[in-house]
Amino acid sequence: MININDTLPEMALEAYQQEQIKKINLADFRGHWLVMVFYPADFTFVCPTELGELAQRYEAFKAEGAEIISVSTDTVFVHKAWHDASPIIKNISFPMVADPTAKLARLMNVYLEDVGVALRGSFIFNPEGQLKTIEIHDNSIGRSADELLRKLQAAKFVAEHGGEVCPASWKPGAATLKPGLELVGKI
Repeated sequence: MININDTLPEMALEAYQQEQIKKINLADFRGHWLVMVFYPADFTFVCPTELGELAQRYEAFKAEGAEIISVSTDTVFVHKAWHDASPIIKNISFPMVADPTAKLARLMNVYLEDVGVALRGSFIFNPEGQLKTIEIHDNSIGRSADELLRKLQAAKFVAEHGGEVCPASWKPGAATLKPGLELVGKI
């Protein structure tokens, strides 16, 4: 299991992206922020709402220097079939990673052994591959792409402004704090 500030190991996986099945390695994302989003399964109810929202916000994530990968325990062939069948999923241009052996889902501690699917888990890694945020939901509760983007922006701010921290609901341009509760910037 990987914890906050642990480094994501190298791992080769298959992904479906832009009409192609390809091999990726998690180490290939070093040098960029990585947003890893697990979801239970293709052809489900809540998953397309989340992935569709991420697809709509993908350019905003890329503008922050981040790549998104979505991950389920489905195969790349199921990802392709879902992409071909769903108008919402057809809008996804980020890699849809296949984890049919659940190796990555187990590493990230989101795998439900008794069901064979992942929980809704969101993870943000810095350019060095260190885990900075974890969010795990029950599969009946959808996530917000805007909140995930806000967390990425906060993690980036903290990395770029040593000694400053982001208070609750912080957004770019808002005041930050220095240890000792000193306010930095405008409220």
